[in-house]
Amino acid sequence: MKKIGMLIAVVLAVGAMARSALAQNLVAFSGGIGDITTGSTDTTVLGVPAAGQIWVIRDLTAEVRVGGLIQVNGQGLLLGAGNAIGSTANASVFATLFCANDRNVQHSTNLAGVPLQVNGDFRIQDSLSPAPPNTCTSPVLLIRVTGAGSWFAAGIPFVIPSIPLPHLPSPPPSR
Repeated sequence: MKKIGMLIAVVLAVGAMARSALAQNLVAFSGGIGDITTGSTDTTVLGVPAAGQIWVIRDLTAEVRVGGLIQVNGQGLLLGAGNAIGSTANASVFATLFCANDRNVQHSTNLAGVPLQVNGDFRIQDSLSPAPPNTCTSPVLLIRVTGAGSWFAAGIPFVIPSIPLPHLPSPPPSR
């Protein structure tokens, strides 16, 4: 009986720690979308114009904590067309988070940004300014070029998958 009680206590403690860790996360992003400018005037996102050139991104992950700490890891952010295809155009990038519940205020990392590596990889570890609200509905994360501030990649919001239902036993054979 003591073993069962101890097991229940351990499970509850681990569950509480997991909930505490998750509570610190505001939003997360997994995957990225590059700017595919088509000549359309409808490429502006929340008032931020697109870069005007095709950019591709191989992968992007980002995590934003309550309070505004942010880490973004990007891989392969490169020009996807033109004479400089496959290059970074010597760009530096910064990140901007928008939350619908605060009227899409721009919460940005340092506007000086971080330079793209030759292969288009980058890492941003910073604090958003101003700090986002403690909840963020309909989050949008843009990766933007320094200077002009236009966007050339966006994060795909990560949603924790729901827990699958337990497998139901097969019904007994009918007679």
